[in-house]
Amino acid sequence: MDVLRMRDVGFAASRELLGRHGLQLVEVPEGDAIPGSYWGDDEAGLIGLTVYARPDTPVHSLLHEASHLLVMSPERRVAVHTDATDSIEEEDATCYLQIVLADDLPGVGSERVMQDMDTWGYTFRLGSTKAWFENDAAEARAYVTGAGYISS
Repeated sequence: MDVLRMRDVGFAASRELLGRHGLQLVEVPEGDAIPGSYWGDDEAGLIGLTVYARPDTPVHSLLHEASHLLVMSPERRVAVHTDATDSIEEEDATCYLQIVLADDLPGVGSERVMQDMDTWGYTFRLGSTKAWFENDAAEARAYVTGAGYISS
């Protein structure tokens, strides 16, 4: 699949972005298992306040797991290990926030992340990530706005 990977953008800007939100990013050597990865393979993982990724991890996956941490309560955040949520509302807010955060990464941007989400197989009832984000994500935006990660 042709998606943007961490090796394409490097870890420095992502580490700085996550750090601004009180999170850590740990780079896992290529070929090693990613700690806290729900899906395994090259998907990012999370344990507590730390997101784990390899050079072959998709950027959208890193942003997704970081966004999971950011939309949950501080109490849940420090205790989470691998499985972030089974809440549809929280999952939608996570998808929304990962798109917003992509604009803070040089060489990434929301347009590319939405394209990569479609390529990876995210599904939305309007048919594409962009259509959902622009026309059907009011509740997710309200959730993220209420948590203070974007302004209204």
